[in-house]
Amino acid sequence: MIFIDKLRRSWSKSNSLLCIGLDPEITKLPTHLAKSKQPLFDFNKAIIDATADLVCAFKPQIAYYSAHRAEAELEMTVEYIHSAYPDLIVILDAKRGDIGSTSSMYAAEVFDRYKVDAVTVNPYLGLDSFVPFLDRKDKGVIILCRTSNPGAIDIQDLQVDGQKLYKIVASKAASHWNYNQNVLLVVGATYPQELKEVRSIVGDVPFLVPGIGAQGGDIQAAVIGGIDQHGAGMIISSSRAVLYASSGTDFDRSARQVALRTRDEINKHRHAAIASSTI
Repeated sequence: MIFIDKLRRSWSKSNSLLCIGLDPEITKLPTHLAKSKQPLFDFNKAIIDATADLVCAFKPQIAYYSAHRAEAELEMTVEYIHSAYPDLIVILDAKRGDIGSTSSMYAAEVFDRYKVDAVTVNPYLGLDSFVPFLDRKDKGVIILCRTSNPGAIDIQDLQVDGQKLYKIVASKAASHWNYNQNVLLVVGATYPQELKEVRSIVGDVPFLVPGIGAQGGDIQAAVIGGIDQHGAGMIISSSRAVLYASSGTDFDRSARQVALRTRDEINKHRHAAIASSTI
């Protein structure tokens, strides 16, 4: 199955555009997990089991594992999602991108070692730096376009021949970079006008949308700006607001409550947009 088909199936089966970022910080884990030999995995598994029916995807950020030499727990997490919830997408947030030979090794790392469905990549080095990812026809390649952080304006808003750089990235991504129809774009919920602009450039190319929850992005504005003509087209990611809803033994139940509210709010605005034909 090619990536876009798996993603569409996940959207349909879950009735959700929500993605939960699995970014466990050792110092924030509930104290009862402190003695575990695999605390990150145990935390992730509880979050996954509590929320799997509410999401279309999970997105571990590799730095939270490699910083603690816990790559094995990342592998365990991905394997668990695939085995227990095979219809869900697993995205590795790694922001890879390098010269061709090194990029080939990165592609092998993320797709063969970690066995994820999709990965984030940085387009700063140009097309050849992520061709090894694009050539994996069954995998998703999520290109940074207009990110959610405040400093995004420093580079991504620079004018190049009268056009902002992120719009040039969007245009290239939707055209000759997307030769295997497996490209997605990162566009932050903290910039809803830019979401709308990028959507107008790329058509139905899916978005990974960080920035709701702890970063303060407005869900309604993000959905209205980013939804595609089919009423989907977005993987809306929340991490800290879900993961750390509680620091007690009820952390998984509290995470579910936040995820449920977030999923329902996204769907409310999504269905309103469809009904009013604003997409």
